[in-house]
Amino acid sequence: MLARIRTRARQKTTQSGQLQTQSESTPFKRRKDFSQCTETAIGSLARCSSRQSSQGGTALAQAQTPNEKKKGESMNHASVSKKSRTQRSRKVVTKDPHGGLTAAGRKEFLQKEGAHLKPGVRKSEREMTLEEMKRKGSWAARFYGRSGSLPPLRDKHGKPTRFALTAAAWGEPVPKTNAAARKIAEKGRRLLARAKMKKPA
Repeated sequence: MLARIRTRARQKTTQSGQLQTQSESTPFKRRKDFSQCTETAIGSLARCSSRQSSQGGTALAQAQTPNEKKKGESMNHASVSKKSRTQRSRKVVTKDPHGGLTAAGRKEFLQKEGAHLKPGVRKSEREMTLEEMKRKGSWAARFYGRSGSLPPLRDKHGKPTRFALTAAAWGEPVPKTNAAARKIAEKGRRLLARAKMKKPA
């Protein structure tokens, strides 16, 4: 009888020890399983977030209304137009609006035609050199003293033509009539005659 009691006591002690061992190992196992689940969940969330962001950007681009697309196209067109206006504004001016050519215009003429054009002589007659008298006299007699009818001095709006404005480039008043233009030609002939008289022997 005593032996049975001792045997049962040993069994109970063994069982309690096994239970205690299981209870001690269980929290560690649970913690390990929990950490693995946490890492898996974080990885899944990151992949899902990146996928949603890429899909969201595509959906946003596709969800643009026709008005928004048209607005974007109009803005692009406006920027291109602004650039073209800037390029036009930077275009070199070759013709002086008051008559004759600018320095850039004379340079362009030299490159295209090979002619060395000089600015018109605007000095008074007493200040001119012999060479300047010849230049201005030759221009006036050739330009406004040509035979036959002269080109129009005014356009359909009543503004002076480039032919008439050439006189301003040479220091002469812009002619409004053919008589005024012929008067400039007569002055040119006088300059040529005076230059001929002053020609050194």
